[in-house]
Amino acid sequence: MAGCSGGPWFGRRSAGPAGGLGEASRQEPALSGQGRLLASVVERSSGPTLLLQEQPSGRVVNLRHFQRHQPHSSPSLSWNGRYVAALVQQGSQRVPLIEDRLSGALHRLPLPADHTALRLSLAPEAGRLAVQVALDGQLRVQLFDLTGLLEPDRPGGMAIQGGGPGAPP
Repeated sequence: MAGCSGGPWFGRRSAGPAGGLGEASRQEPALSGQGRLLASVVERSSGPTLLLQEQPSGRVVNLRHFQRHQPHSSPSLSWNGRYVAALVQQGSQRVPLIEDRLSGALHRLPLPADHTALRLSLAPEAGRLAVQVALDGQLRVQLFDLTGLLEPDRPGGMAIQGGGPGAPP
């Protein structure tokens, strides 16, 4: 492709070491909206695990809940990385989980037993989650409205509409 030679406008660098795992295999990268955090799935002896790192330093950011739920796939981050979503294996089901890194809360999103979750995507402001599921040999997308569950994770400087009870909209 012409123009993709990596000129001065196209910088490339490594994401940093995989959290003490040396040159571990990394897959399924997901960046936060502003690009400060990188989530990826790293292969460990216990199975795939979710790794969250600051960029460009590569410093590993601890996740409270995902270390207890393995294996992981399909990570997704909100704009500032407050919310980390991924699929985890629980028994025979793959379950969408969302960790709120600010409050420490963990949100499990229920799927019917006959739905197999394959991938997910969290909206940047964390108001919706799309989950690709397999059902009876068909691929479908199930949308979750998270507006009553999660606070918006907006880009810095973006005004929030409304000011609470009695305040003008």
